[in-house]
Amino acid sequence: MCESRNEISSNALTDFRRVNVEGTANLARQAAAAGVRRFVFLSSIKVNGEFTEMGQPFTADSLPTPQDPYGVSKHEAEQLLNEIATETGMEVVIIRPPLVYGPGVKANFESMMRWLSRGIPLPLAAIKNNRRSLVALDNLVDLIVTCLNHPAAANQTFLVSDGEDLSTADLMKRICEAWGRRANLYYVPPELLKLGAAVFRKHAIYQRLCGSLQVDISKTSHLLGWTPPVSVDEGLRRAAKGIF
Repeated sequence: MCESRNEISSNALTDFRRVNVEGTANLARQAAAAGVRRFVFLSSIKVNGEFTEMGQPFTADSLPTPQDPYGVSKHEAEQLLNEIATETGMEVVIIRPPLVYGPGVKANFESMMRWLSRGIPLPLAAIKNNRRSLVALDNLVDLIVTCLNHPAAANQTFLVSDGEDLSTADLMKRICEAWGRRANLYYVPPELLKLGAAVFRKHAIYQRLCGSLQVDISKTSHLLGWTPPVSVDEGLRRAAKGIF
């Protein structure tokens, strides 16, 4: 018997809650009992939502609107951690990263790099008006280290990115530039791509490739005096190096 979409979603939420909510809460309570002064929680930008309108990035103070089980579970974990902080006095810092990339990156980002490395023609040359925030692994680690001890980080929520948002076409071109080659992209009108996604029920893929998801890291920069130490191009170079 096949499960319905609602049943699959419900099962996924149960599984995510077991790890992201119950597991995190258990660890946080043990940390507080052991006298840990500060707990840094790596959440997700999915707590804010799945996409943004152009020029309207998510901020650390944006109203959370998680859309999938993973995002819902991360939001619930944040709320529970704030309750534990109030109960125990342990400081909590929440970091919400967008897509994280670096050496050994997996999933869709790895697949995209492998397509590009093989010179496979991709119909995405026209996708140059969207903007997506990414964060190199080295930049994320640097912010985590900063949040461990910075006095102003206590009980705050921060967004993080490389500080430069890229269109899909620009991202692919700059990955290929890291290899010293040109991206094999060709032009297909975005409207046609959207129609194709609707016909084949691939709206989620279309949204990831053609939509925008931007984050505003001004709070992170101003409150912590933090700037990403690694540029987008250097981050992409390090990630792309492991493909060959």
